[in-house]
Amino acid sequence: MSTTAELLKGAAELFPDEVVTSAHVRHFELPAGAGRFALITLDNGFDHTKPTTFGPQSLAHLNAAIDQVEAEAANGEITGVGLTGKPFIFAVGADLKGVELLRKHDEALAIGKGGHDVFKRLSGLAVPTFAYYNGAAMGGGVEVGLHCTYRTVSKALPAFSLPEVFLGLVPGWGGCALLPNLIGPEKAVSVIIENSLNQNRQLKGAQVFELGIADALFEGADFLERSLVWTAGVLNGSVTVERPEIDRGEAWDQAVAKGRALADSKVHGAAPAAYRALDIIGDAKDGDLQKGFDAEDRALADLIMGGELRSGIYAFNLVQKRAKRPAGAPDRSLARPVTKVGVVGAGLMASQLALLFLRRLEVPVVLTDIDQERVDKGVGYVHGEIEKLLGKGRINQDKANRLKGLVSGVLDKAEGFADADFIIEAVFEEMGVKQKVFAEVEAVAPAHAILATNTSSLSVSEMASQLKHPERVVGFHFFNPVAILPLLEIVRGERTDEASLATAFGVAKKLRKTAVLTKDAPAFVVNRILTRFMGEIQNVIDEGTPVATTEKAVEPLGLPMSPLVLLELVGPAIGLHVSETLNRAFPDRFTVSPNLKAVVEAGKRGFYVYKPENGFKPELDPEVAALLVQGDSVLTEEQVRARVLDAVAQEIGLMLEEGVVAEAQDIDLCLITGAGWPFHLGGITPYLDREGVSERANGRRFLPQGVASVPA
Repeated sequence: MSTTAELLKGAAELFPDEVVTSAHVRHFELPAGAGRFALITLDNGFDHTKPTTFGPQSLAHLNAAIDQVEAEAANGEITGVGLTGKPFIFAVGADLKGVELLRKHDEALAIGKGGHDVFKRLSGLAVPTFAYYNGAAMGGGVEVGLHCTYRTVSKALPAFSLPEVFLGLVPGWGGCALLPNLIGPEKAVSVIIENSLNQNRQLKGAQVFELGIADALFEGADFLERSLVWTAGVLNGSVTVERPEIDRGEAWDQAVAKGRALADSKVHGAAPAAYRALDIIGDAKDGDLQKGFDAEDRALADLIMGGELRSGIYAFNLVQKRAKRPAGAPDRSLARPVTKVGVVGAGLMASQLALLFLRRLEVPVVLTDIDQERVDKGVGYVHGEIEKLLGKGRINQDKANRLKGLVSGVLDKAEGFADADFIIEAVFEEMGVKQKVFAEVEAVAPAHAILATNTSSLSVSEMASQLKHPERVVGFHFFNPVAILPLLEIVRGERTDEASLATAFGVAKKLRKTAVLTKDAPAFVVNRILTRFMGEIQNVIDEGTPVATTEKAVEPLGLPMSPLVLLELVGPAIGLHVSETLNRAFPDRFTVSPNLKAVVEAGKRGFYVYKPENGFKPELDPEVAALLVQGDSVLTEEQVRARVLDAVAQEIGLMLEEGVVAEAQDIDLCLITGAGWPFHLGGITPYLDREGVSERANGRRFLPQGVASVPA
């Protein structure tokens, strides 16, 4: 049987580039006669921009620190042990770079067992242990604290979570076994399953305390000092910590069943992590922690060697790293300053854009439209949203007044745009309208101003073709809702120059958007892929497969919503318009569905109706069913899925050949941040590779073996 030290030494050899976290031990006398105390501080030697993580060498450092305090406790030299982090960071869990390198099941098992063996020593010391969550705590950072006897949390703590299920793992260093036994199964399912599956929702310090994860909550300014005074109270008996009795009866089973229903609604059985976590939570009902830890080890190893986690880490790296260094972006020194923004249009999309520019850039923003009523409505929308932010306490009265003072609306473009540096249009999606708008804007805008278009599918080059200076036109395609979806497709027209492009990327960064550079190709990235995907779904329905079968066929992908619910969200008329645009560009692959056309002409908002007596579940609208004209070719779910995925794989292959984006990674980044495509798929290309679809459709994988998959 390998010792913990041997396990960690073997793991460290696999991961030579680990950023090592030290565990410093210092001693001092607690107030109120509570005795000599040992405090362990986790610190990787970098500032808060490089959070503290646990790789094998880091675990070995913590293990050595525990060796020291264990001996001191046994000898009666200390009355307690505390654990805290460097400024702003407690610890953010396992170092995922090391996980990516693992090739064998027993290597993965060693990582789980090594973490457990170190962490559980904290609960086995001869004196009480205290975790002081002073800053960001995630994954293993949360779990190391759960092994302590008591916990305090800072009110200033910005992010606390067990995000493993989001990435395709389970909380594997005690989270699944310890948390339900501390706060009850219902709250534990909320933290481990629900928050993870809701785009990795984070908890704040006060919520951590309210859930009962922490025993005390203190202000951030003097958090550690207050925690140590509280600790002294616990040790000398003047502070009593009370925790509620855990219901280990039917309520436990109901909480787990509720978690399964939630997982089904989010991933439809397509991603194993949530279900493995729920199995362990279910078994934790009897309070046998070691049995739970062993189950966590097995689940961790199985999932590390599966495609879902590798795809999850790949997706995480895309969003955290690639998104910050967009492929093909020009030198940022070429970017020009933006001190005033113009928005052509004052409808809902234009108003959302105005609000975003206003909040992030805090420069004057001016809207124009064809009549005063529309202009007033657009400015009114922005003012209303600022009032909402004020009401929620997100901004103070001074800032609200300042922001309101920065937004205005005029009818005369010459008056509004004469000194604007960046002008974006968000008018009707028709080439002639947009060309006319740009001609009017060019006539009055300064020579250096960027002219941006929020078009979702039209050619940026054609839009700029009649201008004197087409080099300053750039595509700037946002996704709806603008405030929520991070993606911004930046489209380089045939004559767009480097300075204009650099300025666009500079603005995108200030807007806190994930910018991806795309070629000026029909519908760019997300809409082209989704339209091919939706088009094939529509073709299958038109040819005769029932709507329910077609929708169910793609459930195993675990998408955030079904294709026809997505169509409802986008709007059937917009879906039809984009399919017509792509049909003109690629008539051999993109069809225009006569049934979709009929639905749009009938003024229907979608294919479904939602009735309270059916729990508001989508039901095929009888009026839509009456409109459908179908053939007699009925496919099985498996046949539908294969056909749809083959079409998507073919389209992505063609897009990469055309150079629409630099690499397959950019396709995935776009789908994750612009269409809510699941992390556990890694976007789309890892899934297509894993399922063999890429080779079937294109004769080759999109990504090399070892990228979003287990190394060969």
